[in-house]
Amino acid sequence: MRHRARVSTFGRKTGPRKALIRGLVVSLVEHGRIKTTLAKAKELRRHAERAVTLGKRGLDKEQTMHMRRLLMSRYPNENTVASLLNDIAPHFKTREGGYTRILKLGQRPGDRAEMAYIEFVDYKPVTAAAAETTEKAAKGKKGKKAATADATETSKETKKADKRLVRLAALKKKGIRKAQQDARKVLRG
Repeated sequence: MRHRARVSTFGRKTGPRKALIRGLVVSLVEHGRIKTTLAKAKELRRHAERAVTLGKRGLDKEQTMHMRRLLMSRYPNENTVASLLNDIAPHFKTREGGYTRILKLGQRPGDRAEMAYIEFVDYKPVTAAAAETTEKAAKGKKGKKAATADATETSKETKKADKRLVRLAALKKKGIRKAQQDARKVLRG
């Protein structure tokens, strides 16, 4: 037993483990929510929270370039660093910490590994129909009335997706297997 172990190695050496964490952070920043194993989600939370904190320190005019370079050295993806500094950090400017949450999903059917969603606390799921309507509105093919109608449809679909998630949480209490089946149906359609 390794006493006072600070990191979970996931059975990997240093290089592959760092690459795994970098990829998870990039995916989390890009998508806002990812599904992974519970152990990886708990380790990812440490790194994601530190990245957001560095992004918040980068809001200071004197430290912007330093924080950008520091984030680039840890996560060498320009889009990720730009998103951290320009989108995520200003959003959490008044929040002291706790930028992410972990939602447990139960066991994966294949190997019974504990699965979980890790997401930013303000994450709103975007449905495929909502993404299409925002793309159409961005192209400017429709008038203002049609764009507002699309926006109301988008909000209705977001509410519908939220209701699905609440329903799934209630089903989890009844039985994990039933919740997994319903989760698969939601993800498929």
